[in-house]
Amino acid sequence: MSEKVFSIESHSPLEFFGVGDRNLNTIRDLYPKLKLIARGEFLKVIGDPSEVVAFEDFFHLLILHFERFGSITESDIRQLAEPGSGNGSLKDSPPDVLVHGRNGVVIKARTANQIKIVESVAKNDMVFAIGPAGTGKTYTAVALAVRALKNREVKRIILTRPAVEAGENLGFLPGDMKEKLDPYMQPLYDALRDMLPPQKLLTYLEDGTIEIAPLAFMRGRTLDNVFAILDEAQNASSSQLKMFLTRMGRSAKFFITGDVTQIDLPRHQQSGLLQASIILKDIPGIDFIMLDESDVLRHKLVTRIIRAYDGVDPRQETKQAKPEAPPAPETPEIS
Repeated sequence: MSEKVFSIESHSPLEFFGVGDRNLNTIRDLYPKLKLIARGEFLKVIGDPSEVVAFEDFFHLLILHFERFGSITESDIRQLAEPGSGNGSLKDSPPDVLVHGRNGVVIKARTANQIKIVESVAKNDMVFAIGPAGTGKTYTAVALAVRALKNREVKRIILTRPAVEAGENLGFLPGDMKEKLDPYMQPLYDALRDMLPPQKLLTYLEDGTIEIAPLAFMRGRTLDNVFAILDEAQNASSSQLKMFLTRMGRSAKFFITGDVTQIDLPRHQQSGLLQASIILKDIPGIDFIMLDESDVLRHKLVTRIIRAYDGVDPRQETKQAKPEAPPAPETPEIS
């Protein structure tokens, strides 16, 4: 008899084994000669050595499927157990799919400019995505980073933002350094939660595979073999942005997002993003993608709000013109 213990500590046991051990019972049906004992994040397998070896290959496919698609079903398990079908079910996703989020939700580029971003990242090591709120700059960047990590193209993801108050005086924030800075980083956490299982995300954050830190923490470092994202770059000064861009290691992808209409720096301080868009625009390997209101995927009112602030009357969008008012009756002349 042989015995082996498999770990799923980076994944949620409930999501992996299924509600009421539904998935685990399916696995037991497929391997009736083995004794399977699940204890929290571990699965102990007892049986004939050759059976245990065969099960190890199958279990590896289960883990790969779960990491790629964020979920696994009974039909997936049965399909992966069929001889020769494992690799087929793990074929690359369609080219427009960036990553499979939680519960198998498909995350992909949905507008022309978002598709340009994906194509540009494939060709360039440094990409700037500049556009108004709601155009998917940050979300697309995080999806590309998660895909690169899952495909083992990079070893780490680094997400950073300038810790600049957006017009409000937040005053004293209680807690340690992480608790003080987390409110600034919340959009990055939100995107990651959509794309990674909770336990996997927690593990990545704890072991440093994913690092979320303010821009000031990048000083003096060399970021190699990483996918680094600088979000809200319009609030980085010229010296801060130069500092970040020069952290780039030999095997790295840098993605910079910003909205030049929402600069929260003091009036006397120039935005580093505005300067970079001028002095770096002709450097090979660096690309600038400009997004606009046509890329907004939020509520339809967001597009109208953006246009209104840009000086475009949103009432021009109405398809049916209002009827002209009848002419006023002529006033008889008084002789």
